[in-house]
Amino acid sequence: MRDARYPVTMAGDVPVVVAPEEIDITNAAGLSATLLDLAAQGHAAVVIDMTKTQFCDTAGLQVLVGAHRRGLADGHEVRAAISGGSVSRILAITGIDRVIPQFTSVEDAVSAPVSGLGDHRRGS
Repeated sequence: MRDARYPVTMAGDVPVVVAPEEIDITNAAGLSATLLDLAAQGHAAVVIDMTKTQFCDTAGLQVLVGAHRRGLADGHEVRAAISGGSVSRILAITGIDRVIPQFTSVEDAVSAPVSGLGDHRRGS
């Protein structure tokens, strides 16, 4: 069931989930529930708007990886819009930036064609 703390807007047929400023063990389950709910709806892509996110701990990283795996299993792509800083750095350090398509804006994440394998850092 979708968590009301994580607003979802539609940009065309692509749902965009707004992530909080900090993703940690206190709120990761709610974000995960929202993403899993969207995964069940059959969209080709889901965008996580992390442009305002300043901190993401291991619980948040698990949410991103879990959403990505669910997306692969369900045939859709999870994309992250990240404006840079510490969140971008932790994704690079952990290698998550190589598996989850990463964009510098929500607009770029929404408008990009669904990709296969390849470079997932876009909109630079």
